[in-house]
Amino acid sequence: MPPEGVTPRSHDEILSYEELLAFAEAAVAAGITRVRVTGGEPLVRKGLVGFVERLAAVDGITDLSLTTNGTLLTACAAELRAAGLQRVNVSIDSLDERRYAELTRGARLADALAGLDAALTAGFAPVKVNAVLLAGVEDEVDGFVELTHRREVHVRFIEYMPLDRRLAAGQSFVPAGFVLERLHAGHRVEAVDGPFGLGPARYYRVPGARGTIGFIAGVSDHFCARCNRLRLMADGRLKTCLFSAPERELDVRPLIGRPAELAAAIAAAVDGKSFDRTLEAPDAGRGMSQIGG
Repeated sequence: MPPEGVTPRSHDEILSYEELLAFAEAAVAAGITRVRVTGGEPLVRKGLVGFVERLAAVDGITDLSLTTNGTLLTACAAELRAAGLQRVNVSIDSLDERRYAELTRGARLADALAGLDAALTAGFAPVKVNAVLLAGVEDEVDGFVELTHRREVHVRFIEYMPLDRRLAAGQSFVPAGFVLERLHAGHRVEAVDGPFGLGPARYYRVPGARGTIGFIAGVSDHFCARCNRLRLMADGRLKTCLFSAPERELDVRPLIGRPAELAAAIAAAVDGKSFDRTLEAPDAGRGMSQIGG
């Protein structure tokens, strides 16, 4: 989130759960089989557990997952699991309490770790930890390796994507390869298959660890040609690429209630996908928190 926050949206400006469910059903009709609930922070929205239960009941969705910062997960992990959620990713960018509080503007690392433990206790598998590669995180490699020894989690270091140019100007880019070198220098590791899914991460395991360490190099070694993602934003606009400008987005809200037309529009959007972020023009007016990161 930017330091000044973002402009709040009224309920009328965002998709209702009923609209989101109708979109998911049309997306399945167009060939989508995997759905991820993300944000912002999805756990702040009232009624999420019931929505997840309805999503899980959609015939054709074979994988249902959620990305969260974990700080509210302790109270609802078991309910989400019972509702049909299959997998959880928890964003933890630092294991240093002071640095975590600074990066999150006041959140408590203990709450995120408690949420991580709640996900494991609830039976989610695999449980992944997302850590964005910001300057200084390379000094925490040993801490994240230790996390994979103590918990059966799969850490993924993700290269910082400069979607918000204003914020990117203050960040120094840390390539995944640099942190991988630090991992090799301090530990004996072996390349292993990923724990689940068709994602772009490359995984490694330290002998004796319960989990793995992965790297998503979306900037230094971008994987656009293999991209299989679409992103529906809260305002009803569909992105085929995180870097695409507003004029390349599809406004799906007017099509909800006309499922055949909506499914055809989703298929057409995929057909128009560039599969190359260098051909896209990022939206300078919206950061990742508004796009849904």
